[in-house]
Amino acid sequence: MSTNELNTTAKELLSIRSMIAELEAEAEALTDKLKAAMVERGTEAIQGDGWKATWKNVVSSRFDSKRFKADHADLYGQYSKQTTTTRFCVGA
Repeated sequence: MSTNELNTTAKELLSIRSMIAELEAEAEALTDKLKAAMVERGTEAIQGDGWKATWKNVVSSRFDSKRFKADHADLYGQYSKQTTTTRFCVGA
């Protein structure tokens, strides 16, 4: 791939990422509108033609690794492992 093609590809990628960010912001605003309508109606679910939205609390359990590490540093060390990942970054 030539330098010119690399420049074009990178700029196109940055442009598309910018569009994605704008669309995500729009989606968040629309989500907030639906949530506001649900609060106004006092309901956890609304629906229309071909769609349904629910918004409710969900209880979940998660392992508190920070607390476990503080309380049991020796065990934490025995069961923790390092991993290597590859990160790809493009910026202006």
